[in-house]
Order: sequence, then C-alpha cells, then structure tokens
Amino acid sequence: MNQDGIWLSILDYANVKKTSISTIRRSIKAGHLKYKEENGKYFIWTREIKNDLADEKVSMAQKLEIEFLKRQNRELQQEIEDLKMLLSVYESQHQPQLPPLPELEA
Repeated sequence: MNQDGIWLSILDYANVKKTSISTIRRSIKAGHLKYKEENGKYFIWTREIKNDLADEKVSMAQKLEIEFLKRQNRELQQEIEDLKMLLSVYESQHQPQLPPLPELEA
C-alpha cells in the first residue's frame, strides 16, 4: 500500500465493489483491472477504494461508539433509578422525629 492507492485481494475487492469474484476474474482476464500475482494469488490495484475503506472503517467505529454509549447510558439510567429508590427507602425509614411541643402554662 502507498499513498496513491492500495492492493486488494480479489475477495476484498469484490466485497468492497459489491460484485462477484467471477466478475472480477473476468475483468482481470480482459485487462480492465491493474493487477499483480504473488504466489498464485491475484491482487488488484485501486485508488478510489482506499477512501471507501477509510469511510467504512470510520462508519464502523462510529457505530461501535454509538452502541457503547447507548449501553453506558442504559446502565447509568438504571443506576439513577436504583439510587432514587434507595433514597426514598432511606427517607421513609428516617423520618425526622420532632421533639414534643412544650405545653404552655396559662
């Protein structure tokens, strides 16, 4: 990988482009794609997918963060409800006992 683009396996390229592996292989044989072969495995050179992959990673990171924050929010809301309940129980058990009023002598 360098700054101008990225080499992707046929499977990765097909997944990103949302097309079949056989279509990618036909495109390679027809000379429509720049490719290289290493140890019997084909890699396709692409530029535009680099940005798509970066966007996809950001999108996935954002989705994961949203799910984490939603879970954390639910846990905090439950903790608040528990604390409210404990406070009401505590307040009901510890009603301040006012001293008796002194009797006034007339």
